[in-house]
Amino acid sequence: MTDQKYSKYFSRQSLWDKLKEQAKNAGLKVVYAVLVLFYTMESPDVKTKTKLSIAAALGYFILPTDAIFDLTPIIGYSDDLGVLLFVLSQIGKNVTPEIKEKAKAKLDDWFGNIETEAIREIDEKIS
Repeated sequence: MTDQKYSKYFSRQSLWDKLKEQAKNAGLKVVYAVLVLFYTMESPDVKTKTKLSIAAALGYFILPTDAIFDLTPIIGYSDDLGVLLFVLSQIGKNVTPEIKEKAKAKLDDWFGNIETEAIREIDEKIS
């Protein structure tokens, strides 16, 4: 994935719009991965190159015409999750416990009280 190709689709507003419209369809794992990446990108301690990789992954998530159409039931977000997990595995050392907690708090706001088992796979990719 080239950073320039997909990072141009990222903006804070388009990310929140996509999450607002599609959070339930995307599911906990995808939304959690997106939130962790977003909050990591906001950190002043993260280098610009890492932020570009994150912006590319989030841009891919936002882009409605990615490899598998996002509105396709069940599999529509599988390619997005793959891209998000790949980038998380590459930038994991930048993800602090505070970032994870902030993402989990937002999940709780949107989905109700979540069980950590539901997002364990994502946390394992980060560590």
